[in-house]
Amino acid sequence: MENKKKKRIVIALGGNALGNTLPEQMKAVKITAKAIVDLIQEGCEVIVAHGNGPQVGMINNAMAALSREDANQPNTPLSVCVAMSQAYIGYDLQNALREELYNRDIYDIPVATMITQVRVDADDPAFETPSKPIGHFMTKEQAQAAEEKYGYIMKEDAGRGYRRVVASPKPAEIVEIGAIRSLVNSGQLVIACGGGGIPVTRQGNHLRGASAVIDKDFASELLAENLDADFLIILTAVEKVAIHFGKPEEKWLDELDTEEARKYIKEGHFAPGSMLPKVQAAVKFAESKPGRTALITLLEKAKDGITGKTGTHIHLGQIN
Repeated sequence: MENKKKKRIVIALGGNALGNTLPEQMKAVKITAKAIVDLIQEGCEVIVAHGNGPQVGMINNAMAALSREDANQPNTPLSVCVAMSQAYIGYDLQNALREELYNRDIYDIPVATMITQVRVDADDPAFETPSKPIGHFMTKEQAQAAEEKYGYIMKEDAGRGYRRVVASPKPAEIVEIGAIRSLVNSGQLVIACGGGGIPVTRQGNHLRGASAVIDKDFASELLAENLDADFLIILTAVEKVAIHFGKPEEKWLDELDTEEARKYIKEGHFAPGSMLPKVQAAVKFAESKPGRTALITLLEKAKDGITGKTGTHIHLGQIN
């Protein structure tokens, strides 16, 4: 790919790429770094975004415990917990990526984490209907206890147990996009929009933290549009997207045009807590400009996905 323009890729890492605990994350980011550096060696320019579901839940629980123990410590806003998760995940990721680059004798790509605020609209209807799962999975009994004790809103999550849900407004603007673009254009490997970004609303010149978690797939899509990326790769726990998932007539999809995808969304094929936002974000990116492709696949299959060997590729219009 020496004489060709590098493919610019925004890669959205799911929670499974980061683990659920501190030791798990330390291990997981090493595997994640290998997959990302594989793409760089394929001649791609990579920007990394990531989720923070387990991490922000863990931080939120820790800060809530602190405020219960110490009367002088007020409860920590969720927006601050998101900021903490960005720095904590970014620290592990950038170290792992730097190490992996050095292991392959690549010394000219600096790695940086951008603490990223993402503006949402204060009147976004999502604030009326919290739906975004954060934190760990609980049994029905644990969920009921959390509702009573902390006033959490708990919901059953795609047959995997119960999780706390918070508002998930749509991202309207990436506040630090100018700085992110400058870093990317200067050849840095940038980690940005962690956990969907720190949710803020604009009040004059002031940006005020909002009690919400922005879906990382939608934030990654906006980031990919803003950076004029060629590819948006959304990584998940399955190699491909399926319709009739888990049923006898289950069908795995290699290619999906945006028209078909919209039809399947309407028919309810994708679980709201998991695959639905990924497909919606993929469709939005594929429709945003001709020639843009979204790919949904497993972390370890990202390189094969880019070369067309696996994953679900979402393109604009009809595939003939």
